[in-house]
Amino acid sequence: MKTTYYRVAQHTFAFRVPENDGSDYLPSFAPFVCQPDDGTSLLFTLTIDDTFYPSERGATIGQFDCGGGDFGVYKLEDGSYQFLINPPGGAYCGMLQTNSDFSEGIAALRGNDSSRAYAANNCMMLLYAFASADKQTMLFHASVIGHKGKGFLFLGKSGTGKSTHSQQWLRHIEGSELINDDNPVVTVTSDGQATVWGSPWSGKTPCYRNVSAPIGAFVRIRQEKENRIKRDNTLQAFASLLPSISTMKWDDRVYNGCCDSISLLIGATPCYTLGCRPDREAAEVCQACVEADNQPT
Repeated sequence: MKTTYYRVAQHTFAFRVPENDGSDYLPSFAPFVCQPDDGTSLLFTLTIDDTFYPSERGATIGQFDCGGGDFGVYKLEDGSYQFLINPPGGAYCGMLQTNSDFSEGIAALRGNDSSRAYAANNCMMLLYAFASADKQTMLFHASVIGHKGKGFLFLGKSGTGKSTHSQQWLRHIEGSELINDDNPVVTVTSDGQATVWGSPWSGKTPCYRNVSAPIGAFVRIRQEKENRIKRDNTLQAFASLLPSISTMKWDDRVYNGCCDSISLLIGATPCYTLGCRPDREAAEVCQACVEADNQPT
């Protein structure tokens, strides 16, 4: 087997393929390639083996949408998981089986090169999100702008205008840069220091940057006829952050880890709700508020 190592948000993991497999499954991971030191602990290892076939099928947990793809989830009696992966509008292209803590995964891929790459990429994302869930690490569904050394995460359901709002910052707020447009990683320490990291996953926008920034604020986007922003209280902040995280409510380790991390985040990082139009003023209203609250006192 050939092994390639990657590091995302300080977590190192491995991808293994047969020696004779020359496919480029993970082009977006190139900025994250690393050479681990001796003794480096791995978050997970994913092995690609098209001959793999599970000895049994787990109990059905359900179906969930992942960026338009349809994933079936099954759980075995020993706590391990199986995922059947279907791309948007396409046929089944991969099966992933993991152990109970997602530190090991084996995947059999199907279809053409594009389908196989889609399956491999999503297997890596699933393993990363769920293996790191109890390590104060979260994979967010958000668009992230960097400005004046801080990262600002724009949250909301698909279609609410997260990417559009980021584009307004890039056009009209001097010094803005896009850190990630769909799946950044957020880490938080026990004393509440929160950091946003670029990742190999960025939705429809190819923004795969190995960069990080301390978090200035979380902003939930809501389409309205007027541009206005308000700071959320603790309960509102929790309700905004939880749906934006890749989690599994049926798995106590994963879900409790996410909830604990959110509690740390909202204790030290401001959260807002922005009702807005898709225009320049919305970016200026948002910037004025969130950066004023980030000024040292």
